[in-house]
Amino acid sequence: MTLDGDAAAAASPAPGASAIYFDGTSNRRRVVALKLSDALEIREDGQRLARWAYADIRRADSPAGLLRLSCLTAPNLARLEIRDDTLAAKVVTLCRQLDENLPGRKGVAAIVGWSLAAAVSIVLVVLFGVPLAADRLTPLVPDSFERRLGDVAEAQVKVIFSAKRCDNAAGQAAFEKMVGALRQSAGLDNSVQSGVLATPIPNAFALPGGKVYLFDGLLAKAESADEVAGVLAHELGHLRHRDSMRELIHNGGTSFLIGLLFGDITGSGALIFASRTLVTSSYSRDAETNADSFAIETMHRLGRPAKPMGELMVRVTGKEGGKGLSIVSSHPLSEDRLAHMGKADAGNTLSGAPLLSAAEWRALKGICGAGAEKL
Repeated sequence: MTLDGDAAAAASPAPGASAIYFDGTSNRRRVVALKLSDALEIREDGQRLARWAYADIRRADSPAGLLRLSCLTAPNLARLEIRDDTLAAKVVTLCRQLDENLPGRKGVAAIVGWSLAAAVSIVLVVLFGVPLAADRLTPLVPDSFERRLGDVAEAQVKVIFSAKRCDNAAGQAAFEKMVGALRQSAGLDNSVQSGVLATPIPNAFALPGGKVYLFDGLLAKAESADEVAGVLAHELGHLRHRDSMRELIHNGGTSFLIGLLFGDITGSGALIFASRTLVTSSYSRDAETNADSFAIETMHRLGRPAKPMGELMVRVTGKEGGKGLSIVSSHPLSEDRLAHMGKADAGNTLSGAPLLSAAEWRALKGICGAGAEKL
């Protein structure tokens, strides 16, 4: 190999210039001299230890003020460290492929491109893959396991709302009468657990394992038994379709993937996030539509209208302004849905007896007035 003018000028390092060499087979630190000819020779006490071709030399990670080199043909851990700025500049001049293994513009672009592709892939999985997986997995979850998950979610309710179960005797009797009639009309067995919780938040929700809860804040805004019955029938629809279990799988999988995007590679917060959001997040549009249809059919079999449920939710919307953990935040209601309920009522003969008497309705409204016990 014949050096050009610049290379020839760099071939003879300054007298006394030295470097530190690690041969890659031991941790011995060698003070060596470098000879720059047609290749870089590493010498110790006049003896050649290694000969690195310039084309094989690559820059290795190093702090400022230090040039650290590796060689493609040397042992993997072999390193050469040069602190002399003049010598380092001469070596850099001779090693034309020094930075080939480092991310230049093309490397950075490739990294950014692959990162964006990975992010888009995760987003697509969140939007399409996780819901599909939740739909497929939900029917496979054993009832016993779902009940245990429901117990965990119920504990989250206690933490989030500091709720108490309302147990006024007359109000509880009226509530059980209403739930019993709805359960029989819906074709559900007596394993369904339900209760009224003493919290001012206007909400109602279903949990995995057959649990339905009504908040006193929603009961306080209701003006008729049919309004409350419609909401409970809607929640029973979510139970029948196992929507809460599906949301738990969906939210858990989604939060795990989002954790991957932001560095939580263990997904440690996924299940906690999922169980907490069971009472604050919205069901899918299909789940809400199916629960609406279930509620309409359940109420109509009892000869009662379904539209009052929608009217209650609209009333809450107007008074709450969409803020807080109201039933509208977890069960978004559109005018189209309300109109659908009214149209369904108009097409049926609704001559069933009231679900509760006037006295029973008053008792239900006052169920949280006394006798509340901790969950």
